[in-house]
Amino acid sequence: MDTFLFDLDGTLLPMDQDEFIEGYIKGVAKKLLPYDIDNKILIATIWEGTKAMIENDGTMYNKERFWNRANDIIGERIRELEDVFYDYYKNEFQDMRHATKPNPLAKASIDLLKEKGYRIILATNPVFPPVATHSRIYWAGMEPEDFEWITTYDNSSYCKPNIEYFKEILKNRGLTEKQCIMVGNDASDDLSAKNIGMDVFLVTDCLINTKGVDINQFRKGTFEMLYDYIKELPHIPEHGK
Repeated sequence: MDTFLFDLDGTLLPMDQDEFIEGYIKGVAKKLLPYDIDNKILIATIWEGTKAMIENDGTMYNKERFWNRANDIIGERIRELEDVFYDYYKNEFQDMRHATKPNPLAKASIDLLKEKGYRIILATNPVFPPVATHSRIYWAGMEPEDFEWITTYDNSSYCKPNIEYFKEILKNRGLTEKQCIMVGNDASDDLSAKNIGMDVFLVTDCLINTKGVDINQFRKGTFEMLYDYIKELPHIPEHGK
């Protein structure tokens, strides 16, 4: 094993997920208020677009899937507002930092893994554009450059918990499942990596287990326990990227 896949929200970046999602949805709706789109329809469109990405079948990138679904609901004019969405992520979205709380051990873990020669991939569910994902990386006290690959909605055509999401990462990075360990806080989304033979570690600080998965069958613990695990790992030869 020489490669770590990390989830972001609730794993590297502790957060109140409900507060974050509620604030995000309200923020987008407020941003588009001047453009004469019914607020309820807009919110429904965001949810439907997200659902379309989660259910994506690999025939197009998640970005295309989202905007196609939005177009189905609102019409062509929604595509004219794509720049407004991006402006929201660059500006108002930054206020959502208050729903998060950086964990110093997350940055320490990434730094230690890099020092020991491990490859590190940010395997966050790719339902956001790069600007929004990079923002949350900064909130966590890290840099996008800390990761050799970051899944976003414009470079991924599946989402967790679909095992094809993990296979797509392996293909893109020239990896095998036996090289990897997936670290995340969602017992359904993140631990589905186990179904293709990846090792997994469930971080329990911000645990999500809405489907009542028996988590006792998996390696799990607090982020402090994960850091202790990383400290015990051997150094490995440096990899080419």
